[in-house]
Amino acid sequence: MMDYLILVINPGSTSTKVALYKNEVVIKEKTLRHDVKDLKHFKTIIDQIDFRKNMIMEFLDHNNTAIKDIDVFVGRGGMMKPLAGGTYEITEEMVEDLASMKYGAHASALGSILAYRFAKEHGKKAFTVNPVVVDEFDEISRISGLKQVERKSIFHALNQKAIALRFAQSIDKAYQDINVIVVHLGGGISVGLHKKGRVVDVNNALGGDGPFSPERTGTIPTYPLVDICFSGEYTKEEVKKMLVGKGGIASYLDTNDARIVEKRVEEGDEYAKLIFDAMAYSVVKEIGAMYFVAGGDIDGIILTGGIAYSKYFTNKIKEYVDPIKSVTVYPGEDEMQALVEGAMRVLLGTEEGKKY
Repeated sequence: MMDYLILVINPGSTSTKVALYKNEVVIKEKTLRHDVKDLKHFKTIIDQIDFRKNMIMEFLDHNNTAIKDIDVFVGRGGMMKPLAGGTYEITEEMVEDLASMKYGAHASALGSILAYRFAKEHGKKAFTVNPVVVDEFDEISRISGLKQVERKSIFHALNQKAIALRFAQSIDKAYQDINVIVVHLGGGISVGLHKKGRVVDVNNALGGDGPFSPERTGTIPTYPLVDICFSGEYTKEEVKKMLVGKGGIASYLDTNDARIVEKRVEEGDEYAKLIFDAMAYSVVKEIGAMYFVAGGDIDGIILTGGIAYSKYFTNKIKEYVDPIKSVTVYPGEDEMQALVEGAMRVLLGTEEGKKY
């Protein structure tokens, strides 16, 4: 098997995770932190490209790696047109859509743009894997109950798909042959129904529906929300911030850090316990919804993401779910590994690469 030197780029709002891999084995990795004071000079996220590119080049120089020696570049995907799951070769059209921000603005877009630029400069390949816009919905899943509003598939596709694949391997089956419910527990929470290799239904984890999370409201009663919107007390942007950023646990407990909340529960804070338990309760309700629309034909229920490290929280979910179906926990989200594994599947020919 040919060895590939791979650079993985995963930008966040105030950081850029970078890693060098030899095939699927990490050689060097680092989280490059960006001071908010430095970022405020840029009008848009896209304007940060050269700033972040220079920091990546410094990382490579520090690790005695020439950019021309890298064989493959892999970038985190951003807001683009809806796509089926898989690994995509990054194209000029994809980069143009990301740079235009016509589908939305998010720092993750810089991952694919930077990977493409590096690759193009040196005649190499660039890939992205399972971006947040993966859409494999059954048509019935799109119906919201209001004709003017269609349910959209926006979720933690990279981690959900990687974990579902890992679970399938653990039971000696192919991902395309199993039905699983995957719950990503992080700043946002998504609960996806994976049927025979497709995520046929999932809550929109970004300003949409589903469980509430450390900083997002998920599904809330609509009439009171309409009253808030037309009260004259808040701007449109302030209401959006209530829903994503200051919603969920943050609105009740003035923190979006689940670790702090768990500590308060351990110290006997009954109100913190109520809110933390209610978040678990909202997750269980979403799991139940997915379980029954699958007709109970489920091979496993999986908890993943950062909050899955909390035994208190995962045990609270298990109290409800385990009597019906046992729960498997894969704590954390190794996005860098998921990105490189997706690229390697295409490079090794075990999965067909897709075109944008």
